[in-house]
This record gives sequence, structure tokens and C-alpha cells, in this order.
Amino acid sequence: MVQVVIGLGANLGDPAAAFTTALGEIARRGDVVSVSRLWRTRPLGPDQPDYCNAAVLIGWPGDLTTLLQTCRDLELTAGRDRSSERRWGPRVLDLDLLLARDLVWRGPELVVPHSGFHQRAFALVPAAELVPDWVHPLVGRTIAELAREVLRDDPGALIASEPFPVVPSSLHV
Repeated sequence: MVQVVIGLGANLGDPAAAFTTALGEIARRGDVVSVSRLWRTRPLGPDQPDYCNAAVLIGWPGDLTTLLQTCRDLELTAGRDRSSERRWGPRVLDLDLLLARDLVWRGPELVVPHSGFHQRAFALVPAAELVPDWVHPLVGRTIAELAREVLRDDPGALIASEPFPVVPSSLHV
């Protein structure tokens, strides 16, 4: 079983509800170990509402391409249409495989660690809540160190945080 940090993001609809539904579905297929707080963050890209971001640490029994497809299916079910959206545009649900413990993966559909992960507060800070001592395999620094650095360089990237509102009862976190 591989340990994976998945980033969750949304700025349309009800992000907390979308995250809770996605977590419940992920828990049916893998082991949810822990869930970060919800973070309100400034968006990248075009003018749009603030984002809500979080991260989840899971134990996944299969391969990463199957997990990626599971995440894409959950996005589609939530109403995301990748074919019609703008790059870095608003979304109802975005699920990214950010980091897998002790693993680097490069494939046509999937890159782990996620490209740019080590430079993005909206992904690093929630991940640092879950796996602060994990070392980014390509950068050679801990997730906590990278999070502190990115916040030092862009202190306004994160706006506010709050506890995850509802963790499905099927999860044992």
C-alpha cells in the first residue's frame, strides 16, 4: 500500500460538501489516514472567487494511475468538465495527487510529485499539516520547510483556515 497526499481544491458551488463527498468515495477504495484543515486561498490565473483547499493523506492499495482515474471520475461526478474549462480557472472540484511517500512517477497522464507543488502555498500548507517531515524527493527538503519558505515569500497567499467541517463517519481519522 502506498501513502499518497491528495490536494483538494474548489471555488464554485459548495467546496466543503464536494470535499466531503469525495473523501467518502476515496475511503471506500483506500484508507483515509488524516485530513487537513480547510484553507481559503487566493486564486492563480484569471479573475475568480477565492479557492477552498485541503489535503488528505491516504493509504492506496492499487497503482497511482488507478487512483488518478478515481480522482478524475469523482471530479466528473461533481460536475467538472475538463474539456471546457480554462487553465487555472474556477472549478467545482479539483483532486491532485501531490506526493507519494518515497516515490517519483513520470508518465504521460501523471507526474508525482505534482509539478509546481513545492512552490504553491495552497498545496504545501495543507500537506504540511499531514506530512511535515516527508522529504520532497526532487527538492530534498521537508514539506514543512517548503511551506514555511513559500509563505515567507508570499505571506498573503493564504487568507484563512478552519477545521474540516464534516469528516464522513466511515472514515477513521
